Amino acid sequence: MSLPPWSLGVFTSIDAGLGVHLEVARDLNIPSIQLHTPHAAGRTPEAAEQFLKKLDSYGIELTCVFGGFDGESYADIPTVEKTIGLVPVATRSARLTEMKEISDFTRLLGCNAVGLHLGVVPHDVNSQEYMDILVVTRQLCDHAMHNEQNIHLETGQESADALMQFIGDTQRSNLFINFDPANMILYGMGEPIPALKQVGSHVRSVHCKDATWSDQPAITWGAEVPLGKGQVDMHAYLSTLKEIGYLGPLTIEREIPQDRERQKAEILHATELLTQLRKELLGGTKAS
Repeated sequence: MSLPPWSLGVFTSIDAGLGVHLEVARDLNIPSIQLHTPHAAGRTPEAAEQFLKKLDSYGIELTCVFGGFDGESYADIPTVEKTIGLVPVATRSARLTEMKEISDFTRLLGCNAVGLHLGVVPHDVNSQEYMDILVVTRQLCDHAMHNEQNIHLETGQESADALMQFIGDTQRSNLFINFDPANMILYGMGEPIPALKQVGSHVRSVHCKDATWSDQPAITWGAEVPLGKGQVDMHAYLSTLKEIGYLGPLTIEREIPQDRERQKAEILHATELLTQLRKELLGGTKAS
């Protein structure tokens, strides 16, 4: 399947944790998805075959599989630092092993992109802690390279400067960025549009999500809000995506699992907004 420029997408989950059920994408005629990885028991060849059959029957293309781990929590920014990704020392080795397994499962699904929140990388680039994160990231990239895959680091926990330094220091040709503009605001890590311009050469996938700033940026959370209702400036966001030459899927993410009906309605609204902006910025090419 070949997706047209700026085809719509949505973040989904088989286990219905992060992301919506696949059936939401089907019901809303959204032609592509990113997938939050299923739990280990669901990462079998048989499960991959069944999932691919379902995707084929729905006419949906898988564009990226995101890693995630038991014990992660986004309760607040300090908890993110302690629990998310490959950074926490206590869980690092086991999670690296699991990410390699997720990469292998992604290969079974015929997908060439594996995404994740790496975690909060230490700020001191000369510290042993920073060097250790470089090592584990290289190991993951090398495993993914064997599977003919790219690794997409999702933005949020680092400023654009820090993210670009880290990618450069990792020295792997298959390490790229999944850009989420709302996360820059939620974490208080910088204005999303200048950040996108700065990291644009490394962006290979994106989220379309909106947020408002905290009154204490980088100390307390901002608030996720429906697309177009926050401080991202979606017109400027898509204009900048066009400027950097990004024409891949526009993957909607809306994390309100406690209210699935509202979540679906707001994703529908997001598809309408993105379709209109796409028409304005790219012309009449079909968006889905």
